Amino acid sequence: MFPPFPKSYSSTLIGFYRFAMYNISDPPYFLFIAGFLASLTSGAAFEAVLKQSVQNWAKSRSTRSLATLQGIQLLLPFLGIAGGMCIFLSSGMAIFGFPAQLAYVISIPLTAFIGLLVWSQLGKILVELERGGSKALDLDSLF
Repeated sequence: MFPPFPKSYSSTLIGFYRFAMYNISDPPYFLFIAGFLASLTSGAAFEAVLKQSVQNWAKSRSTRSLATLQGIQLLLPFLGIAGGMCIFLSSGMAIFGFPAQLAYVISIPLTAFIGLLVWSQLGKILVELERGGSKALDLDSLF
């Protein structure tokens, strides 16, 4: 029915498919999972350090304010959460077809902005906890 492609056309098509096959990168599923797990484990460490610091402060009621608990011991797990979420977000965008550079250009400022907001909110919550104890944070008593 149809004449076969000349040999030059078929070799050109095969060459194009080989070129396309080797230059399209695989989606970063490993980074997606690794970023999620890094955030999860850093979150567990963050929770443990924060609980321990607040319990030590509550037992001793030292003159040191709760806002100073935001030291390096709490900052390291928080940065682990933020770094893991940045990798998770950028890898997720790459899975959906975004170029890797664009995914990181979007995810790094977004993660940094949200991280700064959460860190400042944590400081405000610690100050409220210091002023009024745990009753200051009881949202059920407001209603």
